[in-house]
Amino acid sequence: MDYLMGREVYRRTDYVGLVHGDEVGLAAVARADSDDLFVPVLDVAVWSGPDQTLLIEDPTVDCGNATALAGAARRNARPGVSAYLVKGMYEHINFIWEPSPIRIHVTEVTPPVPPKLLTQAEHVVAFDEDLPPIELVLDSVTFSELAEQAPSDSYLVPCRGANLELPGELSFLDTRPASRSDWVMIGCERSLQFHRHFYGDEPPQVDICPKKRLDGAGSDGLWLVKCCMLERGTELADGRAVVPWGANLDEVRGALRWLARVDQVAVAVG
Repeated sequence: MDYLMGREVYRRTDYVGLVHGDEVGLAAVARADSDDLFVPVLDVAVWSGPDQTLLIEDPTVDCGNATALAGAARRNARPGVSAYLVKGMYEHINFIWEPSPIRIHVTEVTPPVPPKLLTQAEHVVAFDEDLPPIELVLDSVTFSELAEQAPSDSYLVPCRGANLELPGELSFLDTRPASRSDWVMIGCERSLQFHRHFYGDEPPQVDICPKKRLDGAGSDGLWLVKCCMLERGTELADGRAVVPWGANLDEVRGALRWLARVDQVAVAVG
């Protein structure tokens, strides 16, 4: 406190990290009310001393991203430490206080691996600096597991993009096979609509809809889900954010922002 009182700081400075050898500390400062570029410190609150503070040096960490800061803190966690100062990419320095990431489950069908919605969510979390720390948890079911629910010598799946391997003959709805086979369709309500249009009937079906699977599980918590019956926008209710099967990054970003507001975890980020 003696060191900082009266010293000049930049007019936007709220916190100061102090490093002396292996010892690190964190303090909050109150600045004089002035439009000058540098202003004197009028008051100091010591947030953490050397026993509660850790300096992490990792040039791969984006210090403007709360999830990246929380990840660095988790990888270097120490008992009793509350403040993690991170010297990261471009030698920028930031801190995170007692990180507690918001856990969001991403419900998907695999393959592909990793599934598209999880990859999109990871991209959003990596670039949106307004989001609090987020932990994405994949909740997936595989096509193989779904096929086991209805053993068959022939399966019809929505598209070729997943690079599936299933026992028996495999056909793809997006290629509109010329002849109707005696298949089991692993697909959703939209796939069923396509099949009725193409062939005039409904085959035996195993439903892949992540939204219906989540409804059946009665799961609590926060969930990011996709549904082919939603063509644009998002559906937001009861801790669940539903995006279209072909969601863009803006829709995924809006869903994650809404989910982050639903959870009332308070996170202090420098």
